[in-house]
Amino acid sequence: MTFNLFAAEEEALAKARALEQRLGALAPECLPEFRDLIAAFELSTREQQRLVRVSDRLQAQLSDANHELERRRSEAEAALDRLREAQEAMIRSEKLASLGALVAGVAHEINTPVGIAVSCASHLADATLAMRRRATDGELGKAEFARYLATAIDTTDLILGNCERAAQLIAGFKQVAVDRASAERRSVNLAAYIQDTLVSLQPKLRPSGHAVAVNCPADLELDSYPGVLSQILSNLVMNALTHAFADRRAGDMAITVDRPDPDTVRLCFTDNGRGMIEEHRARAFEPFFTTRRGRGGSGLGLHIVHNLVVGALMGSITVDSAPDRGTSFTLLFPRRTPDRASPGQGLPASD
Repeated sequence: MTFNLFAAEEEALAKARALEQRLGALAPECLPEFRDLIAAFELSTREQQRLVRVSDRLQAQLSDANHELERRRSEAEAALDRLREAQEAMIRSEKLASLGALVAGVAHEINTPVGIAVSCASHLADATLAMRRRATDGELGKAEFARYLATAIDTTDLILGNCERAAQLIAGFKQVAVDRASAERRSVNLAAYIQDTLVSLQPKLRPSGHAVAVNCPADLELDSYPGVLSQILSNLVMNALTHAFADRRAGDMAITVDRPDPDTVRLCFTDNGRGMIEEHRARAFEPFFTTRRGRGGSGLGLHIVHNLVVGALMGSITVDSAPDRGTSFTLLFPRRTPDRASPGQGLPASD
């Protein structure tokens, strides 16, 4: 490569040396200057050859560096793919855990009206059996029959009321469960849906005396992904229970909804817990960031909330917090979510 590149220079040097011999015979006084000129040309040629060799080495090193960079990039992409697969597996796992918690919560709430209905039905059955025996024995009087009718009316009212309550809970549970699992788009009354979501969280809220106050316009209808919104609210509540009230003291939470303009919904979730220092507040939405590492915190709860608000609801979320001043999350999202191809990935539970 070098020979071909400097063939013209080598040929010129050969001619110059031949000319040097002739010049020595014809004009010896010019010979020193001519020799200096040849030496300078040789030096220049050797320097050029050296630079070419250096350039070749540098190009070889650059090629090796590019190959190494490509290998590292491929390894980084493979690691990122594995990380995404692991995160999706965690999301699916926590999504199932969330649905399991929903089932447990609704089952706990249904237990009360069903238990009352069963007790009332048993009492009515006993009273009816006693009434039949007295009627068979011919001992049934008008006053006694009137008391039985009053008991039957009151008891059936209780049975019907509690069965209707259980039916409402089951219907709400079925819809929330379907929304959580499918993330389908539909119209929903926001105030009623918030209440349905909070029902599933009562087993977590009630034992420690926590309460969630709701202030939402009764006529506010959303055309969006209610399952996504249910997951967001569940994650915020569970995040407050895990972090804001980690000392297990009773606390208050509030969900306040209004409309800054006709097409926008603003939802504020606040708690009066212990709050966050600035460093934690700034990293609240980072994936895998948690202050309870090794104590049940995965660091995904608020990260998933952020992704669902920004991605599925196409809105924004901010957090305001300070030590001993509680925490406030403010969500802004369209009342009617713009058309989109997909509402996003799975809906996992909070950390």
